[in-house]
Amino acid sequence: MRKLSRIAVDAEHDLALLKLDGPALRPLKLRDSSSVAEGESLLFTGFPIGGVLGLFPATHRAMVSAIAPVALPAATGRQLDPKVIRRLRGSVFSVFQLDATAYPGNSGSPLYDPVTGEVVGILNMVFVKGTKESALTQPSGISYAIPSAFLSELLGRAQR
Repeated sequence: MRKLSRIAVDAEHDLALLKLDGPALRPLKLRDSSSVAEGESLLFTGFPIGGVLGLFPATHRAMVSAIAPVALPAATGRQLDPKVIRRLRGSVFSVFQLDATAYPGNSGSPLYDPVTGEVVGILNMVFVKGTKESALTQPSGISYAIPSAFLSELLGRAQR
């Protein structure tokens, strides 16, 4: 068993930098996420529904459908009050919207270029229609990833 420790956290972007004791694993290279374009085909590898599918990695194909602000749309214009508008203008950052189905266990998976293997993002969440349970029974096919620029910033802060 290898010990895991937390080195740094970026709560705003839902990222954590962890250290695994023991022999080093082969690192993945990061690519500047500002080079990612809508329509680009990428892959993510993770352990979806680990207890059901087993503890073996699975790779999924994803296309970048949009580079969009991480904000939940309002159902009606009446829900847009000044406080909500200030929040949307202030702390909203862009994420990659993917046309891929991710499941519990995929969060934290690297989103990477299938040719170079360079990581451009980290799987973060899925669009859920209805209840949380429907993410398994009726997946939306829409997932989101945090751009690697935020991971690069976190790595830089941790090295200081």
